Amino acid sequence: MYVKKIAPSLNCGLDLIGEVLYGKWKIRILWFIHEGHLRPSELQRKIPDATRRVLNVQLKELEDHELVTRTIYPVMPPKVEYHLTGFGKTLIPLIRSIGLWGDEHQERLRRVILKQNALSVTESEVDEILS
Repeated sequence: MYVKKIAPSLNCGLDLIGEVLYGKWKIRILWFIHEGHLRPSELQRKIPDATRRVLNVQLKELEDHELVTRTIYPVMPPKVEYHLTGFGKTLIPLIRSIGLWGDEHQERLRRVILKQNALSVTESEVDEILS
C-alpha cells in the first residue's frame, strides 16, 4: 500500500477537501452511490475506466474519511453495499454544482483538455472532434 512521504498540509478548508476528495474517481463514486448504485459491481459498470482495485482503494478511503459506510451481508455469494453517511450527503450539493459548472463550460473544457492531452492535434482537428 502506498504511504505518503510528506505529511499533508491541512491549514484551510481547501487543503482539507483536497485531501478527502483527491482521487480520480471519488467524486463520481459519491455521486453514483447517491443515485442508488450501491454495490461495487454497479459502480464498476458506471465507471468502466476505473479498475476494480482502484475503486476498492478509493471506496476504502471514502469510508476512512467517514463519507460512506460499507455493509456486508452474511449471504452466499457475499454481498457488499455502500451508502453515504450524513456527512457524505453534505457533499452532494457541491458535487451537483461542480457538475453544472462543467455542463455550462463543457465545450471550452473539452477543447482545453484535448489540446493538453494531444499536443500533436491541430486546432482544426480539435474542432472536428468536438463537432
